Amino acid sequence: MADFYLLPDEPLAQAPHHQPKLLGQKPPLKPKEVWAIRIRLQIRGRLRDLALFNLAIDSKLRSCDLVAVRVSDVASGGSVKERTTIVQQKTGRPVQFELTDQTREAVLAWISLRGLHQGDYLFPSRIRTCPHLTTRQYARILKRWVASIGLDPQKYGTHSLRRTKAAQIYRKTGNLRAVQLLQGHTKLESTVRYLGIEVEDALAISEQVEL
Repeated sequence: MADFYLLPDEPLAQAPHHQPKLLGQKPPLKPKEVWAIRIRLQIRGRLRDLALFNLAIDSKLRSCDLVAVRVSDVASGGSVKERTTIVQQKTGRPVQFELTDQTREAVLAWISLRGLHQGDYLFPSRIRTCPHLTTRQYARILKRWVASIGLDPQKYGTHSLRRTKAAQIYRKTGNLRAVQLLQGHTKLESTVRYLGIEVEDALAISEQVEL
């Protein structure tokens, strides 16, 4: 069986040297962009990347927590869990999340392909000195994903995936408390700042007012 994990990475178009680095909060992906990336990964047989992408969306984890996920965190008894809990490195607080059917399928396919065991890291690194993907490697992989569908890779970062599902949950429900719990924030104010809700809501209200 071909080992898709060892496939060479696709080249990423480099921005001109004079282009300034974009600062500030990275935007979440839109649903159509999520599906565009997902379909491209499926078509190209990128099993590791598909599992990584889907898990990043579902888990809403920081990059340092995502790359350190072990097989035992998401799978047991030959199947992938529907829900799991990860203790965040930054806060030491546990955060629970669900794994959708498509994520469970992708993760199981990746575990099977690599022959991973319970104690293994879910996303081992190619670099012998690193037991799992580093946050820098993950960031480079993400930039290839967004560039593959025509987005500017300089505008997106690992926090874009962390924010993607949370942003959709808020837009559909307006439930800040739910987003706070799912993101593992200790303060509601952090969730408000994180989603940029005040600005978005103000613009939405403004658009509805005609003078």
